[in-house]
Amino acid sequence: MNDRYTRGEPGHGTPASRALLGAEMDTRTEPGGGLRFAVLGPVRAWRGDEPIGTGAPQQRALLAALLLRGGRTATASELLDAVWGESPPTTALAALRSYAFRLRKALGPQALITDSGGYALRVAPDALDSLKVERLAAEAERCRANDPGKARELLIEALELWHGEPLAGLPGPHAETQRSRLAEWHLRLIESRLELDLEMGGHTEAVSELTALSADHPLRERLRALLMLALYRSGRQAEALGVYADTRRLLAEELGIDPSAELTELHQRILEADPALAAPPSAGPTPQEIPRPAQLPATVSDFTGRAAFVKELSDQLAEASKDSGVMAVSAVAGIGGVGKTTLAVHVAHAARESFPDGQLYVDLQGTDPRPAEPEAVLGAFLRALGVPNPAIPDSLAERAALYRSTLDGRRVLALLDNAYDAAQIRNLLPGTPGCAALVTSRVRMVDLAGAHLVDLDVMSPEEALQLFTRIVGQERVSSERQAALDVVGACGFLPLAIRIAASRLAARRTWTVSVLARKLADQRRRLDELTRSSVRVQTARPSKDLESRVLPQ
Repeated sequence: MNDRYTRGEPGHGTPASRALLGAEMDTRTEPGGGLRFAVLGPVRAWRGDEPIGTGAPQQRALLAALLLRGGRTATASELLDAVWGESPPTTALAALRSYAFRLRKALGPQALITDSGGYALRVAPDALDSLKVERLAAEAERCRANDPGKARELLIEALELWHGEPLAGLPGPHAETQRSRLAEWHLRLIESRLELDLEMGGHTEAVSELTALSADHPLRERLRALLMLALYRSGRQAEALGVYADTRRLLAEELGIDPSAELTELHQRILEADPALAAPPSAGPTPQEIPRPAQLPATVSDFTGRAAFVKELSDQLAEASKDSGVMAVSAVAGIGGVGKTTLAVHVAHAARESFPDGQLYVDLQGTDPRPAEPEAVLGAFLRALGVPNPAIPDSLAERAALYRSTLDGRRVLALLDNAYDAAQIRNLLPGTPGCAALVTSRVRMVDLAGAHLVDLDVMSPEEALQLFTRIVGQERVSSERQAALDVVGACGFLPLAIRIAASRLAARRTWTVSVLARKLADQRRRLDELTRSSVRVQTARPSKDLESRVLPQ
């Protein structure tokens, strides 16, 4: 492709030409009354905050060709080549003029001008996303030596201006060439930002992103070098050496060449444990920049009883947070409605300070016809932990490995609620000390190696009465204690059934506790009374386990 299509574009224009363009913009009002354009994704235009229609794909291709020329005039011949290539249709020139007319009408005559038999689009320096990125990247380069933190912030700001594939969906050879160039530019900026991450001590956090990028670009040696360094600084020397061996094999098979001298030298330095490769003493990204998910559901304000279970589970989580060398797993089993989730959420909230890097939660839908897929759960967890969506691999094994790598060095609690069986959760367990998992399920997970198993039974009569009283109110219960005991007994001492019955009574101020007790005493009406309610309750209909407890067999 002739270089006439690249001179003056982001990363290619001369400083003098850009200064001249900036001076020209300063001598007049902003072109088109606040026009803004984007090419780092779908080609779009706005006037202020109002989007402007950019027309058919060929019309957008014309707009992109003009935008990427940095204000220089393009002849009709150049634009025909850009949009249709070397063999334009006989109607191409007429179509080109029609597209230009429509763009001028949409953008305004001050923005799109006719000049020397061609067209030029006058764009203010900060009105085009690619020009913004060029300015931010240049400023980051100037800051890098003296203020790497500021340089990193500038690169992050620049990378946030990308919104998918550059020039997405545009036809024509020019668009294809520029799409490749802009994608390469994007990758170089990511590499520069990752280098700064490593310079600032963020090697642990960088491993997951570098792993995914290296998988997408397996022959890109700069990414491989950064991954090797990040792994080495994370105490994973063997894995760093494995990356080099894999790279060497791929280069030989695909290109018939050996790794570059720089990569080979890094490999040798890792083999020798060169002290100069150690992580810098400076801190990595600030704590505010590291996502800390807080996904736990709200705990109930009237949590009652279960003191022994609360202490047992809390002790297990406290032990996990003391660098004990193991990743703690506690699995609470019990029938439906016995209060497993309520207990687990209460304990997890109480332990939040021991897991300052976040708390993950998922309902695994183990009682549904189709329980949650571990792949989907891992994808959601990785996004919550800050892994960008494009960096999340497809396979379960790769997602699980990336999940464990992302949690390395962090203190995170994962609450895996309503699990179907142990196989469903094995890949969802963190793999490093300092983390913990709290699991609830209707099955006792005897095949979950190393798990602390807790069997949750129904409440004691006193605990059940206390829960009922907290919902209904002391005044209504104190004068009808025996009726209240009859109610919780009819509920099988199950917290869910008690909560439903108490909520039903609390919503009916004209009822006494004895009225509810009489209704529940009728076995034929009991299930209906516990499901038909004008108030919102935890579940629309008690489970089969609840039904068997409430209705005598």
